[in-house]
Amino acid sequence: MSEQFGSLHLELSSTVDRVADELRRAVFEGELESGTPLREIALAASLGVSRPTVREALAVLVAEGLATREPNKGVSVAQPDPDSVRDVCRARAVLEIAGVWRWHEAEEGDREAVRRALVAYTGAVKSGASYQELNERHLAIHLSLVGLTGSPRLVAMAESLIAELKLALAQIDRVRRNAHDQAGSHTHLVRLLERGDVEAAAADIEQHLARAEVDIVDAFGRVAGGAAPPGN
Repeated sequence: MSEQFGSLHLELSSTVDRVADELRRAVFEGELESGTPLREIALAASLGVSRPTVREALAVLVAEGLATREPNKGVSVAQPDPDSVRDVCRARAVLEIAGVWRWHEAEEGDREAVRRALVAYTGAVKSGASYQELNERHLAIHLSLVGLTGSPRLVAMAESLIAELKLALAQIDRVRRNAHDQAGSHTHLVRLLERGDVEAAAADIEQHLARAEVDIVDAFGRVAGGAAPPGN
């Protein structure tokens, strides 16, 4: 009997995971914008699942910071704070620049992880991948730079920062930057590292992240204010 109940629990968990995945996709693709109410009844009807399943999936998103729950208001897509976004951008810059400076001392496996991340990203660009995948592949390059430090704790910190940043990026989907331009700039960075010009690479990533901070905050402000996005 306990095995039978265990099987039912696993099936429910699988359904919860699928619902959570679909909601994440909608958030990261910009279909669900900041502040959008996530109503259990409507979601259950739309996805063809039970309300308890939706409730559990929403709890997962709240724990991840993608949604917020307020008394008497329910659950809604979280609203990134511009000051927090700036802080995240500057914190990740410290970690990524530190990784770049460690290129020569880094383990070969960690250097190879940077190369693999770049290949995966450029491949996704060429194949016309979804914005969600491009976003994931792009941020994976930045995470691999932190991996050059050889510190699991710093990598864990970077993963936490990137998780916060992904929500902000999801909300500015309508003002995307050109993915091909991003691929080119990251290819240039890795080429600098491969040539051993770590000083130029560190300056390059510092400038890249400073521009990204301005672009993300400005774009987020335009979306939040309802302004029409500029062309790519």
